[in-house]
Amino acid sequence: MMALPFRPLIAIFGTTGVGKSNLAIELALHISQQKSRWKGARIINADAMQVYAGLDVITNKIPEAERHGVEHLLMGFKQPGEQYVVGQWVKDAICAIDETHLREEIPIVVGGTSYWMQHLMFPDRLAGMQPDTTPVLSESMTNALASLPPHLLDLFNCLPQQPPDAAMVPEAATALHLLLHHLDPAIAARWHWRDTRKVFRSLRIIKDTGRRPSEILSEQSKTLLKPRYRTLCFWLYAEPSVLNPRLDRRVDAMMERGLLDEVRSLHSLSQQPTSDASSDIDYTLGIYQSIGYKEFHRYLTTPSQSEKALSEAVENMKLSTRQYAKRQISWIRNKLLPAIDATNAQDKTVATYLLDATDVDEKWISSVRDPALQLGRDFLNCNDLPDPLTLSEMARTMLEINDKPVNPTAVLNAQRKVVCSTCTVDPAQPFMVDEGRLSRHLESRPHKRLANKKTPEEYREANRRKKLERIPKAAIEPVSEIDTDPDSLFLS
Repeated sequence: MMALPFRPLIAIFGTTGVGKSNLAIELALHISQQKSRWKGARIINADAMQVYAGLDVITNKIPEAERHGVEHLLMGFKQPGEQYVVGQWVKDAICAIDETHLREEIPIVVGGTSYWMQHLMFPDRLAGMQPDTTPVLSESMTNALASLPPHLLDLFNCLPQQPPDAAMVPEAATALHLLLHHLDPAIAARWHWRDTRKVFRSLRIIKDTGRRPSEILSEQSKTLLKPRYRTLCFWLYAEPSVLNPRLDRRVDAMMERGLLDEVRSLHSLSQQPTSDASSDIDYTLGIYQSIGYKEFHRYLTTPSQSEKALSEAVENMKLSTRQYAKRQISWIRNKLLPAIDATNAQDKTVATYLLDATDVDEKWISSVRDPALQLGRDFLNCNDLPDPLTLSEMARTMLEINDKPVNPTAVLNAQRKVVCSTCTVDPAQPFMVDEGRLSRHLESRPHKRLANKKTPEEYREANRRKKLERIPKAAIEPVSEIDTDPDSLFLS
């Protein structure tokens, strides 16, 4: 196996709609034309939806004709309802990278699922167990299970196959969160009960490893964050004021390319009973969680598929796409960049450059392509690289971030959820807010409105006082002592 300095990796990440795939292909072609030890490059997909076969419109895969012969790996090899999680992808990506290095080619990992990419770049931060192993319960977990109420023990022994929908079955969602609270209070405080996927994942870790997730995080916190590869990162970034209209136009273009037909085919497939009893296809998983399918589900299941309903579905998809782009930026700034900064404080093996993709029509070559090609050449030739903050004013603004915890235990403690009793209407479904935002929440209008809301008794008392204020004073003067004598009540 190559030593770290000779195991280069190029990573391209950013929001949807900024040209990540185009840059990856341009870089791959440029590398193949250079006279160096590297014979070419291969692109490894890091988009959680593009791993699924077909469905090219809904997942926005780059067409085969536009790949210019560059090999794309881990793309289109899973069936729509298959579950494919981060740990599986990291394992497959490592194999693809190793194979690419052995071929004396450069792996270029590209995609919008930065969560996957982060776990590829930095090992030892995923909790799980090796297949075909039997979990051994820790002493603390044995005691926790022994103290469970019978109904929660039954739930643990018979966990559902998939997390419930909190909006549809809130009782099931809160039951899972309560179970997690009994087994691992620290990790339960990290997740909102509505975040059923995270709660369910934590319970699966307990079931599969026999240990508390918080214990695993504590162990991970004792090891320094070290990179798996010497990595050159390109963050393609576009100003939201320009990106959002671009994303809206892209949804319109996807509709013209047959998005609705793909969604209809997916929906039809999900309605067909499988004849294979051993099939691992689940139509609540995989591509069925993608932006596009969910937004059109209501339209497809309504008997009268009106133009108004279709228009609403399109607008919902545009909104979801914009919100997803916002979450992508948040992950990069709050998770990925702090991890890179932390590892660079020990050993500068990960270089990150922001490329301004705001104007992809007029300035793509000058702002994105040419800087990336030059940086790529310097990186592969082990030349000195420039300070990332000097690349542009936008780079200086977006790459300079406040210190954020990357130690797993510190992250856990920094992102606890607390219950606001004032805003909790139903104790079985508590209102939860980030502990760090509690003070802001307490000053919010919705909280103050509920805090000032009177109980039924207080409301009746206030009404009584208002009525008394409208009665003339003379009518409410106190009566004489004789009249107030208890015995006088019985005089005839």
